[in-house]
Amino acid sequence: MNTKDINFDDKGLIPVIVQDAENGQVLMLAYANKESIEKTIESKNAHFWSRSRDRLWKKGEESGNHQEIKDILLDCDKDTVLLLVNQKGVACHTGKRTCFFNSLDNENRGAPSFGETRSAKTLDDIYEVIDDRKRNPREDSYVGKLFKKGIDEILKKVGEEAAETIIAAKSGEREELIYETTDLLFHTLICLAQFGITPEDIYNEFGRRFGKKKGEYRKTD
Repeated sequence: MNTKDINFDDKGLIPVIVQDAENGQVLMLAYANKESIEKTIESKNAHFWSRSRDRLWKKGEESGNHQEIKDILLDCDKDTVLLLVNQKGVACHTGKRTCFFNSLDNENRGAPSFGETRSAKTLDDIYEVIDDRKRNPREDSYVGKLFKKGIDEILKKVGEEAAETIIAAKSGEREELIYETTDLLFHTLICLAQFGITPEDIYNEFGRRFGKKKGEYRKTD
């Protein structure tokens, strides 16, 4: 993209819509000037211009919630930018995944996503929130308190949830098994985050194993 093609307003700014490249969820709206657009292109990370602080800023410079650029598009009039990003952590300073969660009917719900996550949070979404709580501890956060207590407490919870999942399976109660399995997966994600292991790492391992015979999993391809 050539910044000469962009139609900045009379203050040298242009609105920027940020969208999740994977599931289409609209994450936030910000403003950029020529310098921040150039920084975004050069670094492959979202940069904006703060109108209130009158300075350039990189998304995630304080929170760690960076936005890795996947594509940059202009609208038909070339006066609005669309950033397609890989969102690290959450997009909103409130701790929400998206800044768009206030509806006119006063129901608290996030902007919709249109991929596989349209009806529920995915493991990736949940992991990103968990990772954010690890990097940005909050006193009122259950996850944050677990991280503060350390790996032994996290593993204790994983063990407890595993036992409860087994009990639920033995009982044959479908809804109870779903409930307990969800708890187990949630606490397992916390354990993974403690070691910096992401769901993507697990997906890759599944992919490596797919189609292999038992005993071949640890062989190097």
